[in-house]
Amino acid sequence: MSPRRFLGLAVIIGSALLGVPVLVALIGPLLAGPVRSAAGPLRPPGPEFPLGTDVLGRDVLALALSGGASIVALTGLSLVLAYLLGVPLALLVAGRRSRWADGFLLRVLDFVLALPGLLVLLVLAAAGWRSVSTLIVAIAVLQLPAVVRIVRSAALAPGCRAAVEAMTMQGEPWWRIHLGYLGRAVLGPVLVDAGTRLSLVLYLLASANFLGLGLAPSASDWAVLVERNKEALFLQPFAVLVPALLLVSLCMGTNLLVDQALLRRNEVATR
Repeated sequence: MSPRRFLGLAVIIGSALLGVPVLVALIGPLLAGPVRSAAGPLRPPGPEFPLGTDVLGRDVLALALSGGASIVALTGLSLVLAYLLGVPLALLVAGRRSRWADGFLLRVLDFVLALPGLLVLLVLAAAGWRSVSTLIVAIAVLQLPAVVRIVRSAALAPGCRAAVEAMTMQGEPWWRIHLGYLGRAVLGPVLVDAGTRLSLVLYLLASANFLGLGLAPSASDWAVLVERNKEALFLQPFAVLVPALLLVSLCMGTNLLVDQALLRRNEVATR
């Protein structure tokens, strides 16, 4: 198989993997039936419930159709907020020549990076900070140190520094160099990091929702369903596998499309 055909096949597979959970998240709530307890818990698939019921006696099919919007929205908002804060901050630090400011910021971020994510979520839940907005901000802040370090490292690469020095000697304005040029230069590492960070954010959201931070433990969210039904995996596997496969498909599709987009970008740049 030629590289071009392989690239096209990878894009098709990635689009399918990403498209299925996204379509379910967007259209599923319109097709889902009621998600209240309607039968005995952990019933196997049958004519009335094609995928059986979960530990609370709710229809697994209705839960899967209605549980994607919340997890997709929360994940997207958390990632967007982390990069909206982290990327400009890293570019500003990389553009300044003050080692003191650079070192101070990195030490503060190292402190945040050393905090266990689950411990932070437990403290927030115990303190009564259980709103969805608190959850989004907390997860974004927990991702901020890693985002800043990755973007800063990419912006300080030798190739970027040489180009920055050349543009400075040509009299280019500061904002165009450090926000415009460096922003485009770090786009590839940012996209790769966002694709891999997606699974970590999903894990934190699942843990937070199970702790009662953000969404209630009885919500139909995919991540909550996995946590809620994991003890009954061998009794009613569909209650765990269906939402878990949708989450896996979301992560794999995103990573695959990001990788292929970067490959195409590199091919265009080398021509």
